[in-house]
Amino acid sequence: MQQGTLYLIPCPIADETAPWEVLPAANRAVMEGLDYFIVENTRTARRFLAKAGIGPIDTLEFRELNEHTVAGSAVEELVAPLAAGRSAGVISEAGVPGVADPGALVVEACHRRGIRVVPLVGPSSILLAVMASGLNGQSFAFNGYLPVKPAERAQAIRRYERRAQSEGQTQLFIEAPYRNAKLLEELLRTLAPATRLGVAVDLTAPAERIEVRTVAEWRRAPLPELHKRPAIFLVGA
Repeated sequence: MQQGTLYLIPCPIADETAPWEVLPAANRAVMEGLDYFIVENTRTARRFLAKAGIGPIDTLEFRELNEHTVAGSAVEELVAPLAAGRSAGVISEAGVPGVADPGALVVEACHRRGIRVVPLVGPSSILLAVMASGLNGQSFAFNGYLPVKPAERAQAIRRYERRAQSEGQTQLFIEAPYRNAKLLEELLRTLAPATRLGVAVDLTAPAERIEVRTVAEWRRAPLPELHKRPAIFLVGA
């Protein structure tokens, strides 16, 4: 029996961005050909597909894969239909699936079974931030979330700064949107004055703002309003 294909389907980063403003038209044919979706959040995925004109939504099957999914048998159950010949699409809550996203679990399971995995083109906040930063785009690292405890967080910030200085490697990380402002304040306290710090907020949205300055320059300037706005932070030499 021929196996199905796993398609990795990007979606807009910002809720207010219409799908076909940031996705290539070629993605539509793939999405219209699927009736099985493995998603991080069913409500978000249904809303995205409805905005994209895919459906009828009630004819589609959604199975969730998120931080509550137990790796192992639960993931294998999600992959079983593909092994039986049914294709599926993976959808993250925002941006591209499989990067800083639990969708990587089902991708790994498909590779183990020899199931074809096809990534589709779409907006990645990581790449957009690097592109617009002017920092090193030849060597960069996405580090996810910083530690929560203040001492460990400060230690991590200094470690990434040393890596940026010694290797020239751009360091990227994120924070929960409601803690963005606090993180920016801590970065400005911890980093050296000459270190370059980038903040990319609301990428692809009308309120998009991307700024890169030295820490010394940031300390003299009005800080952007970051509360509950998705942002990526970049540290560079």
